[in-house]
Amino acid sequence: MKVLLVGEYSHLHNSLKDGLQALGHEVFIIGRNDGFKNFPVDFPIEKKWDSGLLKKVKVILYKLSSFDISSFLTYRQFLKFKKQCSGFDVVQLINENSFECQPYFEKKIISHLLKNNQKLYLLSCGYDYLNVKYCFENPSFKSVFPLYLNHKIDKKSFGNVLKFQEKAFYKLHQFIYKNSRGIIASDFDYHLPLLGNEKYLGLIPNPINIEKFPFQPLNIEDKIIIFHGINNDNYLKKGNDYFEKALEAIKQKYASKIEIITVRSVPYSEYINLYNRCHILLDMVYAYDQGYNALEAMAKGKVVFTGAETEFTEYYNLSEKVCINAISKVDYLVNELSFLIENPDEITAIGKRARAFIEEHHHYTKIAEKYIQKWNEN
Repeated sequence: MKVLLVGEYSHLHNSLKDGLQALGHEVFIIGRNDGFKNFPVDFPIEKKWDSGLLKKVKVILYKLSSFDISSFLTYRQFLKFKKQCSGFDVVQLINENSFECQPYFEKKIISHLLKNNQKLYLLSCGYDYLNVKYCFENPSFKSVFPLYLNHKIDKKSFGNVLKFQEKAFYKLHQFIYKNSRGIIASDFDYHLPLLGNEKYLGLIPNPINIEKFPFQPLNIEDKIIIFHGINNDNYLKKGNDYFEKALEAIKQKYASKIEIITVRSVPYSEYINLYNRCHILLDMVYAYDQGYNALEAMAKGKVVFTGAETEFTEYYNLSEKVCINAISKVDYLVNELSFLIENPDEITAIGKRARAFIEEHHHYTKIAEKYIQKWNEN
């Protein structure tokens, strides 16, 4: 099978590519390498006119004419790869705005992909029309949306979410929805809003290439090391404010027992090695399930503070913790960290269970097989 994966934001498509290639399939990725994260892609698309003086000119031009030069230049770059992006059995979009273009240019690119390839599928692993609609209609759903509704995040910072409420993006959603063979969710944060949707093909967990993340048994000889990786662009959306307040309290409480490592907005290739020394990793607060940073750290055997709500534990029939469910309460986070610091044997035990969980439910070739099955069935 020949597969084109469109877009890369989290390492999902790279891991799926590894799994599919291991099964003998031919796979390529087109898209941006997501800024400082610098993910590898086969057909790279640059977002041009996105900084300095050119960005100011772009903004003025957009205000005067509603024409986005960055979108146009993305489309022009895609045309250079037109030939390479034809003749695939399967094309999978990472979301409804995979090229980060205005809907007009996004639709032109997707129309080419539809015309020159066999099947189109859509992943729900980030914001899209249906996810955004559900979260606004269900404000008690564990997500970042209450931050916006309670004015903790301003409209500009939430622009990448709010755009899916615009008429043009709704029409783009309808176009993709009509022409795709179905939608696949990558975890519970996207699975739950899609339940009952006629196009929903089901949940396929994120693939993790476990060969790239060797298990490291957690030997605690001296201090317990806590790692906190911050993406400045998503500081509030990941709940880093709660983690930082919790760490301040933990520092005062256990100064001689812990070491805290904090890093900010580093490339992906650096990030995954910077936390090798740690025992505990703080990932995110507003989630039902684990994203990529959490899963890859769990594969290495780290104890990760992330999403692990009841829906997640029941689905996987877990009776013991494989990670720590994080919520937006400082006292709760302090208590959970304190328990681990005072019970280091539990850190070791959770680390082993984390690795076993990844091997059983996220192994990249097993997950690739599930994608192949879905693509063949639909």
